[in-house]
Amino acid sequence: MITLHGFAISNYHNKIKLVLLEKGIPFREELTYPSQEEAFLKRSPLGKIPFIETEHGCLSESQAILEYLEEAYPEKPIYPTNLFERARNRELIQHLELNIELIARRLYKEAYFGGSVSDETKQEVKEKVEMGLKGLAQLAKFSPYILGSELTTADFLAWVHFGTFGPALQIIYGEDLITKYIPAVSSYIALMESRPHVQKVAADRAIAFEAFMKGK
Repeated sequence: MITLHGFAISNYHNKIKLVLLEKGIPFREELTYPSQEEAFLKRSPLGKIPFIETEHGCLSESQAILEYLEEAYPEKPIYPTNLFERARNRELIQHLELNIELIARRLYKEAYFGGSVSDETKQEVKEKVEMGLKGLAQLAKFSPYILGSELTTADFLAWVHFGTFGPALQIIYGEDLITKYIPAVSSYIALMESRPHVQKVAADRAIAFEAFMKGK
């Protein structure tokens, strides 16, 4: 059985968890925090989470984990079978994570954890995130899923990340930037949140976040 190491407030943890649930792969979660201890680094080379533990060994980096899960458990595919569409799926995931989420993450300290971010950082982040959202609007179809009629990995990634950077953007800038550039996103999120596994991940994330804030 696979063990998923990490914690449920991490969007990268949750994207793996959601894929495990949707593919019906048996797994268990183990609450794990980043560490630079030597024993930990043997399981995750940079001491990061999430990572998975399998019968063959440990695997880190969330996107590599998803590729492994798809190939090791092909019975319920979540990547398109067409090679070009599969590449478009990866393109959207990379765009979403590198050109929006990674940039918006600079706001989380203030948006979620009681810290502060400089006005210069906020302005820089807004400009780059708006460019990223405009690009995403060109890549996405929302008909009804993010890349068309087929539910894919990109949908699980999009839901997890929208639910993390979306509220942060609204808290910092006082407006819903996602809907401003991608009007179809509201109905899309409602569609995704009608799925039982999405509901479970959302509920677990809320419980974990409340516990984390109480423990600060």
